[in-house]
Amino acid sequence: MRRNAPDHLNDADVRSILGSFLFVGDDVTKPAGVLSGGEKTRLALATIVASSANVLLLDEPTNNLDPASRAEVLGALSTFPGAVVMVSHDEGAVMSLQPERVVILPDGDEDLFNEDYLELVSLT
Repeated sequence: MRRNAPDHLNDADVRSILGSFLFVGDDVTKPAGVLSGGEKTRLALATIVASSANVLLLDEPTNNLDPASRAEVLGALSTFPGAVVMVSHDEGAVMSLQPERVVILPDGDEDLFNEDYLELVSLT
C-alpha cells in the first residue's frame, strides 16, 4: 500500500488507514502474496480509500469477508468522501452505506433509494 499511497501520506497515515481495515502490528509488513483472499480484499479497499479517487466502483465488496472484516470495510467505506457505486446482494451492506440512489439494470432506470428496493438487492 505504501507504494501506491499518495505522497502526502506519511507512514503513520498509511498505518492508520491499514488499521481501519484490521491490519495491525506485524500484519502491516506482510507481503501481499501471503495474504488470504479476505485480507487481499481489505488491502485493495484500503489502497483505494487512501488514493485520491473521488469515485469507487465496487462489485460485491463484502464477499469472502469474515464478520469483523465486513464491519470494518463498511465503516471505512461509509467515511469515504466521494461517491460509491456498488453492486451487491448484501442487504445489510447496502443499508449500512445509506445509499441515495439506485440504478436498476439492465434498463438503467434511476430512482431515489428507499427500503422497497431491498427486495431487489437480495435477488440472485
